[in-house]
Amino acid sequence: MRSPKDFFAPLALGAPAPVREIPVTPSRMIHFFDPGNEKMAAKVPDIAKKVDVLLGNLEDAVRADRKEAARAGLVSIAKANDFGKTQLWTRVNSLDSPWVLDDLVTLVTEIGDKLDVIMVPKVEGAQDIHYVDRLLAQLEARAGLTKPLLVHAILETASGVANVEEIAGASPRMQGISLGPADLAASRRMKTTRVGGGHPGYLVRTDPTGDDLNEGRTTYQQDLWHYTVARMVDACAMHGILPYYGPFGDIRDVVACEDQFRNAFLLGCVGAWSLHPVQIDIAKKVFSPSPSDVAWARRVIAEMGDGTGAVMIDGKMQDDASVKQCRVVAELAGALAADDPELAAAYDAATKETLG
Repeated sequence: MRSPKDFFAPLALGAPAPVREIPVTPSRMIHFFDPGNEKMAAKVPDIAKKVDVLLGNLEDAVRADRKEAARAGLVSIAKANDFGKTQLWTRVNSLDSPWVLDDLVTLVTEIGDKLDVIMVPKVEGAQDIHYVDRLLAQLEARAGLTKPLLVHAILETASGVANVEEIAGASPRMQGISLGPADLAASRRMKTTRVGGGHPGYLVRTDPTGDDLNEGRTTYQQDLWHYTVARMVDACAMHGILPYYGPFGDIRDVVACEDQFRNAFLLGCVGAWSLHPVQIDIAKKVFSPSPSDVAWARRVIAEMGDGTGAVMIDGKMQDDASVKQCRVVAELAGALAADDPELAAAYDAATKETLG
């Protein structure tokens, strides 16, 4: 067992010191692209201006015979572009694949200075993070990096869910965790073939009102992922890292996509994956607090003064717990508004109207 005093010590000679606090920057959407696809690669400079996180995907959706091309494409794209405030991430292949070692060696040594986060799929437990942690330290030392790369785990196996708390606290590199619903469904032997979202068969039904068990009984579709997302959020909050909803596969159903993203946002997620440009604006809208919510939060904070005691505002009791809730919304709004003049103006206008 390692001493807690050694937790923040570099795992290789010459590697940068681990971070002691995960940087919290806007990451409302993690936009996936195939770096081996020339058409997608050509759009990277424009897409990068619209998203918080741009992720070069090397794993699922990249055919086995195109893995090396995707890896080489990401290296070329990273070297050729200045991403400004947009974060550059990558999802490497799974740890049991024949490609992951070359993914990590190539990317860290060639573009480690451009990468912010490495997403690791199908994480089963803390042992997977420990392996990646040590290897990254060795590669950082070889490449002479001065900033440590962060690690993001995907929760997509039953073992991963069972071990999510230890995964979240496995390394100072841990930036966050995403829900991977498709692989998780397969791992659990769930009977759905959808990528994220609900299922019409997963429902509750109102009680019968008479002898006819079919008459007048309303059904309500339930959320297959509520338990897992809530548990993931708790694990991330406990360890000071960030939770994300993963993919919503039905690109055409923008209404259900927005609903699913909003459920995740309300439960505590800070962002979601976008698989198509149409989902970028959905994520931006959903994971940015509404101007009315920001105005209300600022009003409660202002009227509560030092945050102690209790006050009545529009017939609703507000106390120290209310202030804590409102600070979550207000601080997120401030961070987003700092880089988005249009959003800042909307927040300020709503606040002025609310405060009079």
